[in-house]
Amino acid sequence: QVQLAESGGGLVQAGGSLKLSCVASGRTFSMYTMGWFRQAPGKERILVARITPGGVNTYYADSVKGRFTCSRDSAKNTVYLQMNSLKPEDTANYYCAVQVGSKYDFWGQGTQVTVSS
Repeated sequence: QVQLAESGGGLVQAGGSLKLSCVASGRTFSMYTMGWFRQAPGKERILVARITPGGVNTYYADSVKGRFTCSRDSAKNTVYLQMNSLKPEDTANYYCAVQVGSKYDFWGQGTQVTVSS
């Protein structure tokens, strides 16, 4: 059974940092692109970062570029999202997912990030 488990969320003041982790179990995802999404209350879920196998290429949404860094440790089947200079508008539930073909499958349950002003 494939499972993704996010952790590392919490409450932080604006300007602070958090590092999210996404651990995959039940299958090895080292050969798949992994994505980090977020969804704020009343808003659509959006892709904020993406990392290809081996960490060769990364993508960041404009809203987080220069502040967030996505990395992965294939040996641990884990993907990370380092978030620096956090802003109140970064407040959301953050999810990781595996890209299979042209879509994302195998979603985690999410971890809440709250940034206070």
